[in-house]
Amino acid sequence: MSDTYTHKQVAAYMAQQLEKRKELYQEDVVYEIERTFGSEFVYINENGNPAIDRKVLKEFRKLTPNAVWERGNRSWRKRESYDDHSSRMQD
Repeated sequence: MSDTYTHKQVAAYMAQQLEKRKELYQEDVVYEIERTFGSEFVYINENGNPAIDRKVLKEFRKLTPNAVWERGNRSWRKRESYDDHSSRMQD
């Protein structure tokens, strides 16, 4: 499986899921990515949590300039008018 998919394709999947669901929880999507695209696109971070490869996240950021990372929920969502527009990360 690993030779057939690119980081951009995985990021495009994430962007599609964000559009469809309106909120994309890291814990859910990391398992979907592993199952659909392969384990090379995910890892266990220093806190022991499942995480998405940084190259995938870099491509995802390019595809979703109006998305924010909700740190407390560990999820992405569309930017709202009340968000801090100077940062992609929201508390």
